[in-house]
Amino acid sequence: MNIALKLGFSMCCLSRRSPAHTFIQRGSHVVSYRNAPPAHSSATKIGAVTVGGAMWWWVIWHLWHEPDHITGEFDYPNPKQWSNSELGIPKDS
Repeated sequence: MNIALKLGFSMCCLSRRSPAHTFIQRGSHVVSYRNAPPAHSSATKIGAVTVGGAMWWWVIWHLWHEPDHITGEFDYPNPKQWSNSELGIPKDS
């Protein structure tokens, strides 16, 4: 129920047959409330599998041929070789 109707407000200047009360329906997507949505067409299923397969091929291809994007280009330095001054640790007094 509309909150304005709960509070007692009414649209006194608009009649029931005015254009303000017409409903606009868009056919851009399916809304299924409390029932199963209609089944997808076979073209939609094949297209989804094709696009998903192409995406995974692209990801795995680039992980195999260019792993530096994930692992980094250079070797990680050994922290045991860092000095106290490089780490910002003051000298013991």
